[in-house]
Amino acid sequence: MEGMSEREYSAHSGLSRGAIQKARKASRLVVYGDGSINAAASDVRRGEMTDPDQQRRSTGDSGFSGPADSSSYLKARTALTVYQAQDKQLGIQKKKGSLVDRARAEALVFRLARQERDTWVTWPNRVAALMAAEVALGVEKQTGTPVIIEAAILQRVLEAHVRQHLDDLADLRVSLG
Repeated sequence: MEGMSEREYSAHSGLSRGAIQKARKASRLVVYGDGSINAAASDVRRGEMTDPDQQRRSTGDSGFSGPADSSSYLKARTALTVYQAQDKQLGIQKKKGSLVDRARAEALVFRLARQERDTWVTWPNRVAALMAAEVALGVEKQTGTPVIIEAAILQRVLEAHVRQHLDDLADLRVSLG
């Protein structure tokens, strides 16, 4: 036998015997006529034909045989994988409708806040007369004397308090980011 057996080459290269058999079938090993493996030539061919990341994972080695720094290669490979996963996840969320356009969301919040403010600004006009009547009736029941509460005065008081309250609320800011 001129070269190594599969078991011997497996021990030499640090790969499993199954990985050696796969490499042999894929012509990544140099084999002598008697079927034994030329270790030196096989190491070179395997190094040329195998992805460095794949090679490193199969041996369990954290080192890199190329001229580049292995940590930068690993970091770049990890960053690419993370980016691709996040991109796929965003695509899925867009399809499901769970993502919304930021500008559209801000416009919607602004429009809803404006509608709420407009409702509160017109509220004293709608309820001032009813409140004046209810307060007058309550005072009349307690005192026994008829009382007239001017609806216009009550409306101005309510408007002043509502506007003060809305001014206080105007300081609130919505942050979507």
